[in-house]
Formats: sequence, structure tokens, C-alpha cells
Amino acid sequence: MLTVAIGGNAIVIWIVTAHRRMRTVTNYFLVNLSFADLMMASLNCLFNFIYMLHSDWVFGVRYCQLSNFIANVTVAASVFTLTGISFDRYQAIVRPMRPRMSKTCSLVMIAGIWVSGMLLAIPCLLYSTTKEYRSKGTLKTACLLSWPDGLPDVSYMDFMYQVLFFVVTYAVPMLGMMFFYSAMGRVLWGSRSIGELTQRQADSIRSKRKVVKMFILVIVIFGLCWLPYHSYFIYTHFNPSILYMKYIQHVYLGFYWLAMANAMVNPIIYYWMNAKFRSYFRTAILCRWRDSCFRRKRQLPESPPDFISQSGSRSRSGVEEHRNSRGNATVAWPRSSRDLGPRSMRQPSLASCPRCPHQTYDDFRQENSLP
Repeated sequence: MLTVAIGGNAIVIWIVTAHRRMRTVTNYFLVNLSFADLMMASLNCLFNFIYMLHSDWVFGVRYCQLSNFIANVTVAASVFTLTGISFDRYQAIVRPMRPRMSKTCSLVMIAGIWVSGMLLAIPCLLYSTTKEYRSKGTLKTACLLSWPDGLPDVSYMDFMYQVLFFVVTYAVPMLGMMFFYSAMGRVLWGSRSIGELTQRQADSIRSKRKVVKMFILVIVIFGLCWLPYHSYFIYTHFNPSILYMKYIQHVYLGFYWLAMANAMVNPIIYYWMNAKFRSYFRTAILCRWRDSCFRRKRQLPESPPDFISQSGSRSRSGVEEHRNSRGNATVAWPRSSRDLGPRSMRQPSLASCPRCPHQTYDDFRQENSLP
């Protein structure tokens, strides 16, 4: 699960940052969501997995504070990002005549998301600590929140913080997203049938419907994954006796890993429901272990600037351009090396990964209208 979460979210970040046409406002939010999930998986889940496996915190008090802080920051950043995506889609679909969110505005909003998450997680930095205890004769260390009025099972401050965290990072955002997507649903699946629209309008609506369906699924899975985890902490305050039940630790671990699984699910949804992401995922995965795919792709030979030949036909490096009967340009390759300089006689290079785009002779011929 951790491998899928870390690898999948890293690929999503690479897809958007490395490809110019993928750098849209919505995709910036997706990168932020993937970055939050990546932080959760690599800086919190991995260490907590070791902690739960041995029931012994061996990473020190400082990382105990940092781990709990990162956990709450990334949860807040994830849900705030999903709310930002919902608002952006709402503006585009329900209020199309209003100005769209700019990329600069989205980056400012993303910065605000992280600042808000950090402010909300400050108690984790202040009150997280380690405590030693004996278990079956063995001295072990626990990483937990120690509030001024006691440990979490008896602390009223802990209860109030859990309620606040639930309201701010779950209840209110989920209600807001339900409103946004309900309004979008009325517009996209309203009374007008696609048959009454032009082809261009129908295609646009279909495309928007696919995007909205994908984000609705992301939000529904987020809600299902995190609701048991939030509910556990609130319920145990009202009924602390269940904390001493025989299998309560297994119940908690089940809720915890269900919540953490959300970091793994999102890249799978993008792959399943978005054709562009699916194409880039395949390129990244299939080319991962080939020789040249993580090096800079080899470019075709650089050509000198265009110039006009004596015959008046436009040529490049001595390769004359003619026009057929329809006026389309065709390339006539020179018959001897005297027509070309030594630089231009180099053969086009091929990457060793045949699935990488534009790296085969067939593609090269098609792009240059060659037989």
C-alpha cells in the first residue's frame, strides 16, 4: 500500500509538472493533493507502521512531534484542496460567465491551504511527547499527545480538539462540496438533452461530466475512508471503557489503515477515469526500467535556420521543400552528400524505449511527410 501511495502520487506530480499542457488550475490542485498524500505516506504512515508493528516508538521525541504534526497538516491540506477543486469546477460550470481562477490565484490559495493546516495542527507540536512504559516485562516507548489536563482518554481538551478537527476538516468541507457538486449536477444533467445541443456543446458537456464524476468519486472515497477514524476518537471520549477491550487495538488499526489507504486510492482513480493521466501513467511505468527514459530524451538533429534557395523554394539545410498539386508541402531529400553539410548527415537518434512518444522511425517519417 505504501509503495502504491508513494509511487502513484509521485507520478501524478511528475505528470503535471513535466508536461506544459497539463499545467492547469485544476491540475495544480491535484498536484497539491498528491503532495499531501505523498507526505502522509512517506513521513507518517511508514514510521507509524514500524511503531505499530513493534508497539515501540524508537524515533525520538522530536520526530514524535513532527509525525503527529505532519499527519494533521496533510489531512487538513487534502480536504481543503478537495474543497478548492470543487469551488473551481463550480465556477467553471455553474457560473461560466464570471472570471475564472488564475494560476497565480490558485497558487496563493494553495499556500493559504498549507498555512491553515499548520495553524490547525499546532497543538500536535506543543503537546506530543514520548512516555516509557512496561509491557510484559519489556520497557517500551509510546508516542502520544499529553494535554495539560491529562492523557487523551481523560482529557477534555483532547475531546474539544478532536471535535474541532472533525468539524473543520470533515463536516464543513463535506457539506460545502455536496453543495458545489449538487449545483454542478443540476447544470450538467439538467432537463436539456444532449441531442438538442450542437456537437461542440455536447462534447464539452460530456467532458465536464467525466471530470465531475471523477472528483465526486474522489470525495466519496475520502469521506468513507476518514469517517470511521474521526468517529473513533469522538466516541471513545463518551465511552472510554472500550479502550480496555481485548481487540480494540485491532479496531483502531483497521480504522487507521482505512484512512491511510485514501492516499493510495486517488492515483488509481485518475488512471481509471482520465485518459490523459492514463497515457502519462503508462509512459512513466512502461519506461521506468528502460535505459533512456529517465535521461533527457534524445532530440532529432538540430537544423540550421531556414533560408531561401536560389530556385526560390524554401529549404532547410539543403533539403528542398516542394508543393504538390494540392499546395501541400512535401520534403525532397538530397540524392548525395554534397547537397548536405556533414552536420545534417547524422542519422536521427532513437531512444531505447519504443513506447516513448516520437522516438521511432515511423513517427519520424509521418511527422516529416516521408514515404
